[in-house]
Amino acid sequence: MKKEPSCASCPMRKKYDTAPRSLVGRFWRWHINFCPGWKAYFTALTSEEKEQLRKQYHFTKYSE
Repeated sequence: MKKEPSCASCPMRKKYDTAPRSLVGRFWRWHINFCPGWKAYFTALTSEEKEQLRKQYHFTKYSE
């Protein structure tokens, strides 16, 4: 049984959302560039949700 990524409720992501320039926030943003859980979470989203996250987090990987 495969465990679903908990990216939607990740405490580090929440820290980024509230304080993107904090050490934890910057670490989380760097981390999503290679995290297999984030990739699984992100690629499972709808196109609209992906576009929203791309803008919100200035994220360019996994383009369609």
